[in-house]
Amino acid sequence: MTLSEIYQKGAEILENKNLGFYLRGVETEYVMKHNEEIFREYRFVQSAIDSIEATTETRLLDVTLQVPIVMSSITAPIPRIQRDGLLKIATALKETGSMMWTGTPIPSNLRELVEVGVPLVQTVKPYTDRSKVMKMLSQAEAAGATWVGIEVDAGQGTKILDRQMAKDCSPMSVSELKELKHKISRPLVLKGILSPRDAEKALEAGADVIVVSNHGAHTIDYLPHPLEVLEEIAKVIANQIPIIIDGGFRRGTDVLKGLAFGAQAIGVGRPILYGLAADGEEGVKKVIAEMAGELKRAMTMTGVKDPASAHRGIIL
Repeated sequence: MTLSEIYQKGAEILENKNLGFYLRGVETEYVMKHNEEIFREYRFVQSAIDSIEATTETRLLDVTLQVPIVMSSITAPIPRIQRDGLLKIATALKETGSMMWTGTPIPSNLRELVEVGVPLVQTVKPYTDRSKVMKMLSQAEAAGATWVGIEVDAGQGTKILDRQMAKDCSPMSVSELKELKHKISRPLVLKGILSPRDAEKALEAGADVIVVSNHGAHTIDYLPHPLEVLEEIAKVIANQIPIIIDGGFRRGTDVLKGLAFGAQAIGVGRPILYGLAADGEEGVKKVIAEMAGELKRAMTMTGVKDPASAHRGIIL
């Protein structure tokens, strides 16, 4: 199957399993629609002469990846898509040199996923009961998660269409995040940064990685696409810590645009679900491999030798 066929088949299967709801957006779904449209606004400057074949290998903190494409934070629907779905995803991401990222609820087999050997990130929501947050982070560390973090943009929980999903959440303060940082032993990821102001506060709190994200269109309506704010955020971060971006990335060319605007890696959520639904472990491997192949071709033809060399000058 081609990448387009995987996406089509996966979406149809998820609908047939009554899981299509999870793919919808908050309220009017403006964010979802805008996520799909934004990539058409940017085009490439080709550089065909003297260009060398690109490599997609990248490094994030102490983790070396074969591709700058990682799983976005997601857990809930996966066990309902395929039996042992999380384990199949972990194995596929390990074999493609990618990174796994689980959200809430924390998978009951988190240690088993870690033992596959894939770098794994576990993030949790900012529950109003802060002791619950710390307990969940400690659970993730004990299971061997590579990084742990907070989905700071879920300060009012999450919502799909008109249905409230995650509840009992409240915004965290810089002082609370600093306290968490002192209590954990793994690198701290703050996911859901969408403004220069929050980027500054993330640095102040001691974040080791940030994720520029509109949470898959599941928090508040009328948010911008991360590409629209990434340049300003990257100026604030000033290469002090890695930046990951997600939000509607579907093709390797989308990934290159994210790298060009200042990210070091790109997260994909729905493509992982489509791949799993369409063909299990092999489907997930195919999604990552095909996106990586598209990325390598586009990098080579725009004069970008590796992910770290991507720059705004290749974008019109």
